Parts: sequence; structure tokens; C-alpha cells
Amino acid sequence: MIRLPDPKPAVLARRDEIVAALRALVPGGPLGEGVIGEALRLKPYETDGLSAYRQPPLAVVLPETTEQVAAVLRYCHANGIRVVPRGAGTSLSGGALPLADAVVIGLMRMNRILEVDYENRLAVVEAGVTNLGITNHVAGDGFFYAPDPSSQLACMIGGNVNMNSGGAHCLKYGVTANNLLGLRLVTIEGEILEVGGQHLDAAGYDWLGLLTGSEGQLAIVTEVTVRILRAAEGQRAMLAAFKGTEIAGAAVDAIIASGIIPVALEFMDKPCIHACEAFAHAGYPLEAEAMLIIEVEGSTEEQDRLLGQLKEICGRFDPISLKVAQSAEESLAIWKGRKGAFGAVGRISPDYLCMDGTIPTGELPHVLKRIGEMSAAYGLQVANVFHAGDGNLHPLIMFDANDPASFHKAEAFGADILKLCVEVGGCLTGEHGVGVEKRDLMGVQFTPAELALQRAVKGAFDPGWLLNPAKVFPLEDNPALQHAA
Repeated sequence: MIRLPDPKPAVLARRDEIVAALRALVPGGPLGEGVIGEALRLKPYETDGLSAYRQPPLAVVLPETTEQVAAVLRYCHANGIRVVPRGAGTSLSGGALPLADAVVIGLMRMNRILEVDYENRLAVVEAGVTNLGITNHVAGDGFFYAPDPSSQLACMIGGNVNMNSGGAHCLKYGVTANNLLGLRLVTIEGEILEVGGQHLDAAGYDWLGLLTGSEGQLAIVTEVTVRILRAAEGQRAMLAAFKGTEIAGAAVDAIIASGIIPVALEFMDKPCIHACEAFAHAGYPLEAEAMLIIEVEGSTEEQDRLLGQLKEICGRFDPISLKVAQSAEESLAIWKGRKGAFGAVGRISPDYLCMDGTIPTGELPHVLKRIGEMSAAYGLQVANVFHAGDGNLHPLIMFDANDPASFHKAEAFGADILKLCVEVGGCLTGEHGVGVEKRDLMGVQFTPAELALQRAVKGAFDPGWLLNPAKVFPLEDNPALQHAA
């Protein structure tokens, strides 16, 4: 079980005073009240996408401007109050899990698109704009925003920056870090900073690189300048089904080794195929043990050439079926099940843990075999669905949260998968972040000296460890505990 630091008694004792002070700073406006302090109304904020863990916060503040965020942080810093930033709450690693003595700063009301510059191919948006909202805003002019996590309908760009989110199309276009130009952010002292900007690169240290993926540990992002790209002439998807997961893994390795870079290369195993077909009725081959969804883009001629090459590569692995979409509608049907995979698996299991580790693509056959062996050993079913092209695994471990023994086994199973990822040369996380879920596994990947260096960076930005504490770093050497009194 995940352990959280003890709350500060002095902060809890001042709850009413703190809520009143926050209401004076963020009184609310046309969008409603600015602070939530009543116990019942705090319930929606007690957890995020990692819903196995819950903890109501002290209060929730809903600012509408960067200046309000700065005012709240100045107050919290002066009074030693912990702060947890939150977007849509779709984090699957507990990244937005509150503490009992923490103020949650919810950025969902900061949802304006401030500027679009097609000539320079950029957009400036507030942190509460949804991922898909950016693409929807520019699609009519033939542009799009590339990163596309499965939760893109709900997840917000501020959270994407914090976790360096990816998505199916990151194989070709990269993750969030590869699609950013600038950030506006607020430090724990309430200072407003600009990092990067509306240009290709910035002089000096790579602050943008440091802050992207920092999980709200260093500052709170309020505005983001993103790259927007011209949409391709068209795209088509291909479905390849195989007799075994290891065979499909070998096909992925062969595709990557060929030098072809599809827009997306996704993997689903049999349990996931069945769940998604029952949910989406996409025409998936139910007899397959594993399936790949491969998408290419470009002119019709380029699509035909790439799909022909991919069919030849997949054909070497004795596929059960190969289906190439002949229209945009057929491509959407192929993708419908994959985009709804997490929800579909939720229909066949009362609960599941969605893991997130990354491995070298050449290790896919071995890792998939080992996950199957672990599944049998733990007696828990696992559905594999992931971004195969960049080795970002998302095993879904099914369990029953009403059975503590089942939950503990699922946690141990997940930890073993992540340890395996590191063992074969990968890492603990691809796009979900460390949060609380992987916090106590950081020593598996990093040496004590490396963790000390990371803590020093955190301490330079946030000396009191007030920003999103009890995340990322193992608690036994997490300075957040030293400030619990």
C-alpha cells in the first residue's frame, strides 16, 4: 500500500482560517465560487485516475488567472501549506492525489486559447485547455496538435506537460516535450516566470526540458505555447493479427528495424481484443492471440507504398489476417476499439491497474513472455495494450478492489513488471509519470547519488517541499517528511 506523510497538525487546526483567506484571494466570478472547503464537496477531488488511493484535501481553489495562482502560492508559501496542482484528474500514477493538509489548485477554469499563429505554427493556450481541444480549434484550417494520449478528450495540456504525455502518434511526432515552445509558470513563492517562447529555441540552460515531466514538483504551469503542425493529405490504418503475442512482438521489432516510421504502431493481446470488440464492434479477429494497428499517412501513393511494405513485413510472421482500411471510415473503425480500450477492459473486470513502463523494442518478445508467466504465477489476468513502436507498455492488471489480497497481488505484479522493464534496459515510466505509484521503485532505476541530485534540483525550486510533496521520491529519504511538524 502507498503511504502518505502525516499531515501537519498546525495546518489542520487552521482549516477555517485558511479557507477564508483563500476565498479572499479567489472569490470566484461568473464561473462560480473560487474555493471549495466543505467536506462533502471535496469528495470529487480526493483521487485521480489511480482511484485505488483516496485522500480528501484541505481545500480546493479554482483560479481563473495566472495572477490568482500566484496569489494563492504566495499565501501557501508564507504559511507552510502544501499544494497539489490538478487538471482533469486523469493521472494514472496518483500524480494529483491530495494530502489531508494540502490545498488543491484546480486549473480547469483556465481553459482559454489565447493565440493561434499559423504562419509560425504555434498556439498559446491556458493549462486547462484539453488536449483534443487544441486540435479541434485548428483543424478547420488544416492543422493539428500531435501528442494524443488516450484520455485526450478530457486530459488537459498542463497535466500533459507535467507528465510529458505521449499517445499513439508519438512514434512519429514525439511526446509533449517535442511539441512545446514555451511555458508560463508560477513558483512556490508566487513569482511568475516565462520559459522559452514563440521561437524555435531559447538561450541558456534548457529550463523547458527540465520542467517538462517534472510532475508539478518545481512550479505550476498556467500557460503553454505548443507547436501545431500541418495535417497530412490523408492517413490509413492497417490491422495485422497473429497467433501469439511473442510473434506479434517480433513483427514490431522487424517493422522498426526496417526503417519505416509509421504514424502509430499499437499492440493489443487477446483479452484486450475481446474486450474492445465487445465494446466497439470494430470487426477485430477474435481468434487472434495478438493484433497490431499500424497507421501511415501522406499522399495516396505514399500510403499505398508504405502499406505494401508493411504487409510484406507482417507476412513473414504467418499472420492470421491482414486488413488494410480502404477509407477514412474504415480507419476510424479500426481505431475505435483501441481508443476505448481502457474503458472496454473496465467492463470485464471490477478494477484494474494500468501500468506504464518502457523497454527497447527488441525486448518485446521476451518481456511479453515474462508478463504471461507472471500472470500465471500471480493468478491475475492481464490485458496488454500499448504503444509498441516506442516500447511504451500499458499492461492492465485485473483485480478486485473489494478483496485486499487481490489488490496487494496486483500491486506486487505491477512492481515486478516495472522491475523487468528496467532489467532489460528500459525505464519505470513512459508517459504516466512516477507519482505515488512508482515512487518507491525509483531506487530500482536510480542510484542513491542520482536520486540525491534530483532531490537537490527539487529543493532549489521548492526549499520547503510544499509543491506536490510525497510524490516521485521514496518516502524514506523524502524531505517532505522533515516538514511534517
